[in-house]
Amino acid sequence: MKWETDGRDWPNRRASKFVASGAHVWHVQRMSAKNARSAPTALLLHGAGASTHSWRDVMPNLARDHDVIAVDLPGHGFTNLGSRARSGLDAMARDLEALLKSLKVQPDILVGHSAGAAIAMRLALDLKNGPKALVSLNGALDPYGGIGGLMFPITARLLSMNPFAGFAVSQMAAHETGVRALIMTTGSRLDDRGVELYRRLIGDAAHVDATIAMMARWDIAPLLTEIASIDIPMLMVAGSRDMVTAPKTAREIADRCRLAEFLAAPGYGHLHHEEAPAEVADAIRAYAKRVLDQGGAALAAAG
Repeated sequence: MKWETDGRDWPNRRASKFVASGAHVWHVQRMSAKNARSAPTALLLHGAGASTHSWRDVMPNLARDHDVIAVDLPGHGFTNLGSRARSGLDAMARDLEALLKSLKVQPDILVGHSAGAAIAMRLALDLKNGPKALVSLNGALDPYGGIGGLMFPITARLLSMNPFAGFAVSQMAAHETGVRALIMTTGSRLDDRGVELYRRLIGDAAHVDATIAMMARWDIAPLLTEIASIDIPMLMVAGSRDMVTAPKTAREIADRCRLAEFLAAPGYGHLHHEEAPAEVADAIRAYAKRVLDQGGAALAAAG
């Protein structure tokens, strides 16, 4: 994606900047409340194949009373992928940690959608000055489904061996009808603007290639062995119509983690935060306020 052309009308463009950190040059968007110094900081992480655009309506809503940061993952959207070897879950989490240090940011709240939820959980385990809360939106946390599935990564590994795979996939899938059909397979329905933004992303060979590289290197098994040791409150949100990640997985994770709770989102699919951004922003806000007001220890005692 070229910022000079594709970025001219990108959602929340005025909040964008580019930051060189580690192997990548990151596209970062930041919006702050008027009282930003005292406002909690929220880091938003999108899923595989998406970008900051997926938070286009959640971000300004949440920024009314939060300092909000969203980033394009390596190779996605406008973030330059410095090394394909840095495309896996653990590597991306480490690189995000380095980016946060560069930005001098210590997020209070981590919010991740799909694969971004897994990255958020890895960050929650690794950050020395850890966040105080985590919200997972249709997290890809099943070793047999979503991005962590068996056949999908195998297919991605085969595709990643072909240097023209990204171009071929982008050419096949970049038509509006194809993109709309692809979105429908997630169980979600987006407006024309949402479909157009995904069409532009999927039509970009570098973006698709980075998504393939991410899938090829995705290994969630180590995280799943540690997930019960996450010691901050977590809200596991699952759309009832999600056809990418099984809603029952979120409930199972909530049952395994002492400080986690489950929240069902009836009638919404995998892209719940794009279908109902105000509702999602309010859920994040309410949960963050409860956690920050009561404190993790109080929630632990209550649980």
